[in-house]
Amino acid sequence: MGRKKNWKKPPEALALVATRFKVLSEPLRLRILQELETGALSVGELTTAVGATQPNVSKHLKMLQDAGIVARKQEGNTAFYSIADESVFALCDLVCGSLKEKFTERSAMFG
Repeated sequence: MGRKKNWKKPPEALALVATRFKVLSEPLRLRILQELETGALSVGELTTAVGATQPNVSKHLKMLQDAGIVARKQEGNTAFYSIADESVFALCDLVCGSLKEKFTERSAMFG
């Protein structure tokens, strides 16, 4: 598979790319994003869905919000979070597809 684009970028842009990857490098944050893929959820609903504590989920949601990946909407005493940047799923699909391909190649060696 050949490369399609030259993505050579200035150091400032690369720092932003690295920050995005850093935000996505935590498995719990990826689990939160998976849960939000079907629609907005409250912190309580996310806490139950991912099996983590409320303070921990809130901390990760704040990081995702600061990165522009999720959006927060307050309704009364409840905060709901939703996906703000759908491109995160395309990125995850790309990485998962690449990993699947590599694991398939490796398992074929032992088949």
